[in-house]
Amino acid sequence: MTQITEAAVLDALRHVQEPELGGDIVTRNMVKDLRIAGADVAFTIELTTPACPLKDEIEGDVRAKLGPLGIQGIDITWGAMVRRAVPSQPQQLVPGVKNIIAVASGKGGVGKSTVSVNLAVALAQSGASVGLLDADITGPNIPLMMGVDGQPKASPNNKITPLERHGVKVISIQFFVPEGQPIVWRGPLIGGAIQQFLRDVEWGDLDYLVIDLPPGTSDAQLTLAQAVPISGTVLVTTPQEVALADVGKALAMLKRMSVPVIGLVENMTGFVCHHCGEVTEIFGRGGGERFAREHGLEYLAGIPLDVTVRQGGDVGVPAVAQREPGPAALALASLAQIVAARMSVRAAAGDRQPVLTVS
Repeated sequence: MTQITEAAVLDALRHVQEPELGGDIVTRNMVKDLRIAGADVAFTIELTTPACPLKDEIEGDVRAKLGPLGIQGIDITWGAMVRRAVPSQPQQLVPGVKNIIAVASGKGGVGKSTVSVNLAVALAQSGASVGLLDADITGPNIPLMMGVDGQPKASPNNKITPLERHGVKVISIQFFVPEGQPIVWRGPLIGGAIQQFLRDVEWGDLDYLVIDLPPGTSDAQLTLAQAVPISGTVLVTTPQEVALADVGKALAMLKRMSVPVIGLVENMTGFVCHHCGEVTEIFGRGGGERFAREHGLEYLAGIPLDVTVRQGGDVGVPAVAQREPGPAALALASLAQIVAARMSVRAAAGDRQPVLTVS
């Protein structure tokens, strides 16, 4: 039997390409801790995100390339090292946060908070460290949807310790006001609260901080864009024309502020009958895909109407955290993988340009 050497294994792995970033996994320094014991090899492949959607493809290619060497056992351990999609800045408000992902919409009622919650939880389920900031100061719904309540305590260094649920660190103004009390604040107060949540919360080291923005174009979006480097924004709409008209305004605002846009999510794409399988397009058809195509955006996902999403949101169990995920949960989990992958591509590019051209 030909002796298996480290050089031979690495040479074979140089023919395995990273499907999204390009280049081979050896040159990209993704292969770690290679060990050879007779006809068996073991090593770690360090991905750029634990939510990598192409892990199975990489593994299949690795096994195919190593097969001709006569290796009997291949033991792959998966690791991940999330990189910053934008460079850190001096005096940054959240220095331990690698990527800030904003979720925005042109109007209310399109499911933006649902996307934010499930995106954060799905990223955490993949093994990433995740925070969720409820920046919808006058309409905070995140605590209910995440199933978390109570009042945050002070940390040893006199910062606010976020509450945690489903593996996600959560902060919201709702934690600090009595139940049912309306928050009637002017723009400067809203902007100040958002800055305080960024500056004075003990976020620690996070791979992703998901920020649920209020709908529309307001001081909250302006404050966030000026306060922190946003890695990318996910726009949420529904298929009907009134929602598309408003998301167009949100897109124009983001473009004006030079905020990068990852792509568009179309929520409530259609209702699939659980009995007969017939799809009823309650809010129209294809509006989100058409909008994305016309504006040079990536169409990230279509999320179908699913009663389990509403049920889970009412009791604090996001769709992706339910025992039997429905079609919407599967689409939301896939969305998280896509968003994480786009952040990795942006980090590899090493610039501050939008992920996709916004025209």
